[in-house]
Amino acid sequence: MTFSFADIVVDAPEPAPGVVLLAGIPGSGKSTVAAALAARFERSARIEVDGLQELIVRGGRWPGPESDPEADRQILLRARNACLLAGSYAAAGFLPVVDDVVVRRSHLDYYRRHAPAGVPFHLVVLAPGPAVAWERNNARDKRLTTDWTFLDEAMRAELSGEGVWIDNARQTVEETVSAVLAATGLA
Repeated sequence: MTFSFADIVVDAPEPAPGVVLLAGIPGSGKSTVAAALAARFERSARIEVDGLQELIVRGGRWPGPESDPEADRQILLRARNACLLAGSYAAAGFLPVVDDVVVRRSHLDYYRRHAPAGVPFHLVVLAPGPAVAWERNNARDKRLTTDWTFLDEAMRAELSGEGVWIDNARQTVEETVSAVLAATGLA
């Protein structure tokens, strides 16, 4: 008998219970909470969108405070790739937890249009406030040199009323994960 990858069924009998897009400004706790949230499930995958950007070997453009059409195009490229991965994992029965800085409605709408069909989409915005986010940024290994706290105001203006907002300024990681689970019904 010969082995063939074509004979392996990748999709699960039941898809994942949903897709979680964990959004917020840099320093809001997305990466830490996403990893802890994914760890709560028997089958899950954490999709760190910054990691997808790092896959670009040449020609990559990170977003900056100044307008840069190529960096903006790559923001949507990362989102598209995150959605493709989320769809693949969800079909295989893994709960995808996507971690991205989403502050504009157009960016959120892009995620919604490209999220896996037939799988509940949960937007969770971590919003500890700009001062706490900047303090956390300065205390971590992945320190940013640009102060992105101005994005908090844009995020609140453009995404107000969308998804679930969690002020995790005074919460532990576990408390935040519990709040995410309760708010999404994934518990």
